[in-house]
Amino acid sequence: MPMSEYVRSIRERIGNDLLLLPAVTAVIRDGERFLLARGVDSAEWSLIGGGVEPGEQPAEALAREVYEETGAALRITAIVGVYGGEPLMVDYPNGDRAGYVTTAYECHVVGHPEPDGQEIAELGWFGREEIAALPRQGWIDQVIADAR
Repeated sequence: MPMSEYVRSIRERIGNDLLLLPAVTAVIRDGERFLLARGVDSAEWSLIGGGVEPGEQPAEALAREVYEETGAALRITAIVGVYGGEPLMVDYPNGDRAGYVTTAYECHVVGHPEPDGQEIAELGWFGREEIAALPRQGWIDQVIADAR
């Protein structure tokens, strides 16, 4: 995912040191199927989401991220939970370290989502059993388990 100007300005001051960042995650459902995305530079599947920019409401950030990455709008129905800790710690190839605290929202998609080809290479709808067999980011298991 491209680095925001806000994060870039912080990185200029702190270098690769750990940066704790707020994020949002879309738990997009169609019945018992969940929409997952595979990033252009990853073999793993995950939920769609991204960072919250300064002054941005988390729900607005989620709608922006999903629209940028899929061209689809959202209808948010509930908060699933808030997640962080070791499962959301990331060491990037350039040496940057980040820890994310993400608010996961249950959503329904409005329109037909398509991968943007820049951040997302592929989208797919999967049931819980199918997700368990996918190469995926491990932290999404708890989020999907918490989605009722």
